[in-house]
Amino acid sequence: MEYKTRITAAKEESVKALKDEFSQYNGYIFTDYRGMTVEQITTLRRTLMKKDGAYRVVKNRFARIALRDLDRAADDQLVGPTAIALVKGDEANAVAKDLFALAKDGAPLVVKGGLIDGQFFSAEEVEALSKLPGKLELIATLMATMMAPVQKLAATMLAYVEKNGGSVESANEEN
Repeated sequence: MEYKTRITAAKEESVKALKDEFSQYNGYIFTDYRGMTVEQITTLRRTLMKKDGAYRVVKNRFARIALRDLDRAADDQLVGPTAIALVKGDEANAVAKDLFALAKDGAPLVVKGGLIDGQFFSAEEVEALSKLPGKLELIATLMATMMAPVQKLAATMLAYVEKNGGSVESANEEN
């Protein structure tokens, strides 16, 4: 005898709601939330909300259908109790950092893997992603690298003016 799931309007509506929500995000980090307290989950949700993310406890079957409809199938990740950290834009790195920081602080959160920009990540790869610098940090590093030659030139010119017995103020007055 084959098991058949009865499709009801409520189930269809739940899947549609999940699909609509999932379509707003381009990254999904799958976690096992067993043992987490309501306070820990609430704290995580508030943290992710600041980064335009969300943390949803989902019914695996509904999530599987919704992700398949969006051509983002992740059946291997949707086993056992699952919560999904939903990520928008370039925030996958920051969200992964928050998840691992919470786990490091003692929450029994286990990252199963991720689906970010259509690419699958294992739990180890998500952890490696969390250790990379964020977009803003990379931009700051780039800008500092670009400014270094200009700063060296200015310091050299200042040293030259002072070596020749002048001060910066007198050099400005002569010009």
